[in-house]
Amino acid sequence: MIAFIRGTVAAYGNDWIVVENSGIGWHMAYPHVENLRLNTEVSVYTYMHVSENDVALFGFESQEEKELFLRLISVKGLGPKTAMNMLAHSGYNNVVKAIEDGNVAALKKMPGIGAKSASQIVLDLKGRLVAAPVRSQAQQPSYPQEIQDALEGLKNLGYKQGELGPVANKMSETPGLTTEQYLRIGLQFLMK
Repeated sequence: MIAFIRGTVAAYGNDWIVVENSGIGWHMAYPHVENLRLNTEVSVYTYMHVSENDVALFGFESQEEKELFLRLISVKGLGPKTAMNMLAHSGYNNVVKAIEDGNVAALKKMPGIGAKSASQIVLDLKGRLVAAPVRSQAQQPSYPQEIQDALEGLKNLGYKQGELGPVANKMSETPGLTTEQYLRIGLQFLMK
């Protein structure tokens, strides 16, 4: 899987970009072409979608935007092109706000989203999206790898990023444990 591509913007159109890296041009769907300039360096987080009839690469400005896209395409009946159009026309913050507020009317205004799809998106995703602000690496506390792995495991179980700060602090009170032990501590803390 290609996690990200760092390279130079070789070309772009209304909803796509070509990033040149080591002599290879990576063509992908991209929601924010208005932020691009030719021959500038970019880092693009990517997702490769493979279906029966197509292989397509989708690019994103941030890891958070990519995670939201992955959540959107997990909704029954919502494909990657529709999810990409939602991000391109409404932006990350507006999509998250509409879902978290349960605002079906706002979702229906997004391209390719009808009443049934909007209701399904709210049903499947409300309360499951990251609400906490994203920290830069300078602000991010440094935890041992075992704690980071345990936190990632909790995220995979459906816990939100905003819930994990106090859990990480609790885990760090007991240094030198295994990932499994930290995971148990985290689950016990969250179930109180």
